[in-house]
Amino acid sequence: MRFPRAAGCTIPLSSLRTRRSWGIGEITDLAECAAWLRTGGLRLLQILPPYELAAGEASPYGARTAFGLDPIYVGLDAVLDLDAGAIDRALGEAGAAELARLRAAPSVEFDAVRAVKGRVLAAAFERFRERELARGTDRAKAFHAFVAEASEWEGDLALYVALREAHASYGWQTWPDGERTREPAALARAARDHEARIAAHHYAQWIAHEQWARARAAMRAAGVELMGDLPFVVGTESADVWSHASQFRLGESLGAPPDAFSEEGQDWGLPPYDWRAMDEDGLAWLRARTRHAARLYDRFRLDHVIGYFRMFVKKAGPGGKAEKGAFDPPDEPDQIARGRKVLQAIVEEARGAQVIAEDLGVIPPFAREALLELEIPGYRVIPWERDFEKHVYRDPKGYQALSVASWSTHDTAPINAWWTELKPYEREGLSALAGVPVDATDDQRWDALMRTLMAATSDLALVLAPEILREAKRINKPGTVTKDNWTYRLPRPIEELAEDPSVKARMARLRELAVLGGRDA
Repeated sequence: MRFPRAAGCTIPLSSLRTRRSWGIGEITDLAECAAWLRTGGLRLLQILPPYELAAGEASPYGARTAFGLDPIYVGLDAVLDLDAGAIDRALGEAGAAELARLRAAPSVEFDAVRAVKGRVLAAAFERFRERELARGTDRAKAFHAFVAEASEWEGDLALYVALREAHASYGWQTWPDGERTREPAALARAARDHEARIAAHHYAQWIAHEQWARARAAMRAAGVELMGDLPFVVGTESADVWSHASQFRLGESLGAPPDAFSEEGQDWGLPPYDWRAMDEDGLAWLRARTRHAARLYDRFRLDHVIGYFRMFVKKAGPGGKAEKGAFDPPDEPDQIARGRKVLQAIVEEARGAQVIAEDLGVIPPFAREALLELEIPGYRVIPWERDFEKHVYRDPKGYQALSVASWSTHDTAPINAWWTELKPYEREGLSALAGVPVDATDDQRWDALMRTLMAATSDLALVLAPEILREAKRINKPGTVTKDNWTYRLPRPIEELAEDPSVKARMARLRELAVLGGRDA
C-alpha cells in the first residue's frame, strides 16, 4: 500500500509536554501534538518504542516487553476513577511538591515520575475495584473484555511483573526453579499468590490502551498518522524471553562485527533469535508482535532490519567473556532466504500499516533488493548519502520515492547542531546541495535545509522536533551512558509553543515548503 507524499516529525512520546502532563509526555498529549504539527503542514508523528520499562531504565530499547504500553505514559487527569480530591489525597503534600518540580524540570526524570504516577495509579485501581469490579458495572465488563482479548501477551507480562517485584526486582533467570522454568503448578500458585498485583497490572494496561485508542481517533480526525518503532529484539530479562525462552539462544549475544570504530566489534548483550525454533510455529511470536504494532500505529519502523537477514552472534567463552563473533546464517544465500521469509511474514501481519526499514549502516546490496521487492521503504539520511571517496553528496531529488528522507535521526544530533561538528568540506558540500552560502546566517541555512528536505523525492520526509525549534539538544548519543540520553523534553508546553510568534512563523514556513515540495500538507 502506497501512502501519500507527506512530511512528519520525530519525537519520543516521553518528550512531549503540555500544561497538564506530569513531567513526561503522556498518551493524552498526542492529540494536542497532532494539532500543533498540522500548523506546520506535518501529517505524521513518529515516536520511539513506548513499551513498559523496568525501574531504573530510560532507553525505549530496553523494555521488558514487546507488547505492553508503559503505564508511565497514562494521562492521570483523564482516568475516570480519579478526581481532583483523589489525586490530592494520593499525592499528599510532599507528592504535590514533587509533581510541581517534575512538571518544571528541563528533562524527564523517569524514576521520579514513575514513583509519583505509580502512587496515584494505584489509588485509581483501588477505587476501580470498589466502585466498578465489586458491582460488575459496564466498565468492569469492558475491563474483563480487554484482559481476555490481550491474554496472548498480558497474562505472561502481568505475572512476570508480579514475580519480579516479589523477587526484589531480580530477573527471571535468578528465580526459583518452578517459576524460572514455568512449571504449570508453580505458575498457578504464583497467579493465586499475586492476584491483586496482577489485576493492578491488567488495569494499568487497560487504561493505557483505552487512552491510546482515543488518542489515535483524535489524531486521525486531525489528519495526522502515528508512526512507531519496533526494536529488533527484546532483552534477556524480559517477559517475552521468560515466556518464550526456547525461541531465543540464551548464553549467546547479539552485536556488530569489527569496523573502523571498534576493532573487536560490539556486544549488545541481547539474546539472538533461534530461527529454527521460531520456524516450527510459523514465526508465531514475531507475527503476534507485528499484529499488535499494526493495532497501535499507522506505520512502524523495523529497527536494525539487517538483523532479520543475518545476526552477528557472539558465544560466551571461558569466564563468561564473549568469544569472537560470526554471522548467522554464515552464507549469503541463506541470509537472503532468512530475511525474505521473516520480512514477508511481517508485511503479511501488518494488515495495512506501512512497514519501514531502519537500513542505516553497512547494508549489503541483497538486503536492499529484498526491501525494494517487498515495497519496504528505507532511510536516506542526507549527510550520509554521498560518495565518500569523491565527497559528492547525492541530490535528494534523485532518491527513490519509496524511502524516508531526513537530515538526522534520534541517534544523531539535530542538523543545526550537527552542522558545527561537520568537517569544512562536508559543510561546503551540503551548502552547495542546499543552495545556500557556507557563511549563511542560521535563519538562511535553516530555511535552505528544510527546503531541501521537503523537495526530496522520498515519499516521507522527517524532521526532528529539536530541528523545528532550533535546539542543539540531542535525544540519544549511541555508545554512551549519560543522564542526558533519552531524557529530552520539549522546552515549553505545546500550548506555549503554538502561540510563540517565532515558532508560529517557523511552522508556517514549514507548511509552505511542504507544499512547494509537493507534499500533502
